[in-house]
Amino acid sequence: MIALLRYQAALFAGSYRWLPPVLGYAAFLALGIQSGAPILDAYGWAAAGLLPIAVWLTRICVTIEPPAARHCAAAAAGPGRVHLAAVLTAAGAALLLALGGAAYVLLRSDPHSADHRVAVPVLPATVAGLLAALACVLLGIAIGTLCNRPVLRSTASAVPAGLVAALLLLVLGASPANAAVTGLVTGSADGTITVPWLPFAATALIAAAATAATCALSSRRG
Repeated sequence: MIALLRYQAALFAGSYRWLPPVLGYAAFLALGIQSGAPILDAYGWAAAGLLPIAVWLTRICVTIEPPAARHCAAAAAGPGRVHLAAVLTAAGAALLLALGGAAYVLLRSDPHSADHRVAVPVLPATVAGLLAALACVLLGIAIGTLCNRPVLRSTASAVPAGLVAALLLLVLGASPANAAVTGLVTGSADGTITVPWLPFAATALIAAAATAATCALSSRRG
C-alpha cells in the first residue's frame, strides 16, 4: 500500500491539477477572513470551504491515471487497493489544506467573541476548528468517492452530482458538516466553544463506509 500511495502522490503532484483547488481555497480564505475576525467565525468559514474542495481533490485523484496505466496498476495490485490509494491521497491533500487554513486563521483572527467582548481560549478553539475542518473534509471525501468512478463514470453526471451534493450538505441542518460549522458560528456570538466530536465521528463513519463500498465496486468492475 505504501508503494501505491507513493505512486498516487507522484501522479497527483506531477499533474498540477491540484493547483486550481489550492488557489481556490486560498482565495476563499483571503476573501472571507479579514484581519481581526472573531476566531470561531473564522474557523467556521475555513471549515466550510473545505467540503467542496475535498470533493474536487477526490475527483482529481480517482480520475488522474490514464486508462492504460490504471489497468496496469489494477492488474498488479488489485483495482480496490489502487482506488483506496487514490482516495487516501486526496484525503492527505485535503488534510494539508485544513492545517494551512487553521494556521491562516490563527494568524489573522481575534480570539474573542463576535462582539469582541468575551475572550475565547485559542487552544480549545483551534481543536474545535480542526475537528470541524476534518468533518467537512471527510464528508467531502465521501461525496467525491460516491460521485465519481467507479460509481459515476461520466463527467457530465459526476461533476454536477458532486457539486450539488456538496452544496446541499453544507446548508442542510441534518448534515454533520453543517452541524460542525454552525456550532462554531453560533458559539461565536457569546464566545462559547462547542467541540464537534459527534459530527466528526459521523463523517468518519460515512467516509469509511463510502470508501469501502467504492473500493469493493471497483474490484468487481475492474
